[in-house]
Amino acid sequence: MLKQMETFVAVVNLGSLSAAARQEGVVAAMIGRRLDALEERLGVKLLVRTTRSVTLTQEGSAFFEDCQRILAELAEAEAAVASGSGRARGHLRLSAPAGFGRRHVAPHIASFLQAHPDLRVTLDLSDRLVDLARDRIDCAIRISDLADSSLVAVRLAENRRVVVASPAYLARHGIPRTLEDLAGHNCLSLGESQSRGWTFKVDGELLNLRVRGVLECNDGAVLHDWALAGLGLAWRSLWEVKDDLSDGRLVTVLERFSSPDYPVYAVVPQRRFLPGRVRLFIDHLKACYSSPGYWD
Repeated sequence: MLKQMETFVAVVNLGSLSAAARQEGVVAAMIGRRLDALEERLGVKLLVRTTRSVTLTQEGSAFFEDCQRILAELAEAEAAVASGSGRARGHLRLSAPAGFGRRHVAPHIASFLQAHPDLRVTLDLSDRLVDLARDRIDCAIRISDLADSSLVAVRLAENRRVVVASPAYLARHGIPRTLEDLAGHNCLSLGESQSRGWTFKVDGELLNLRVRGVLECNDGAVLHDWALAGLGLAWRSLWEVKDDLSDGRLVTVLERFSSPDYPVYAVVPQRRFLPGRVRLFIDHLKACYSSPGYWD
């Protein structure tokens, strides 16, 4: 039954019996016999087959979705068992914010691959919010308040966001003392975040404040560079600017309104079984981030 289901899914995905046969290295007649046996077992017609194409029936369409789910869960269950031996296999698809990913995800992949040589890794670096299901991402690193309840989140590290500017900018435009003062400053915005605003804490309550400026970019590293160049105020993560703060290239403002923590999370889709490669990589990052002095 399982082999018949796998054949059925392969035929639908590849579009023909001959393509499924080539993938498996058997003759097309063998694929046809498996489909016949499956339809006979179920007592329904799953596919309308011609010499050039296959088309799902209504019953076949519903069964195809069930087969995909069952086969995926079986693969995840096998991966979970395999991970008990400490082995990671297969293709690991990761996503992370561009700046954080370059500094704190990509450098740790090499050591992970050394421990798991049977693994292949794809890392997508982007400040856009990826859709894990649509983009087929196994695990995404996010720095946010995680409003999406359809995801499972694992806390990896602490993080805080601060408003920063260069001493030269503040000398020209003055230091903002209140949140109202931000209206008179050029606030550097990260793409669509300008519509969402910056988050502050006022009298124990969170306040989302719309900010305005003449510069906007979807790459956080560019905002960082603009702040260093004295072009405006930026709302950045502490991990990104702490060296500049230590060396005096940037200074923080509005400290008494500092936003709450924006921890670093690994998020995964809700699944019955977490693939071993994903669980092992999350554990690897947690170990790296928790090592003494890592964030200093």
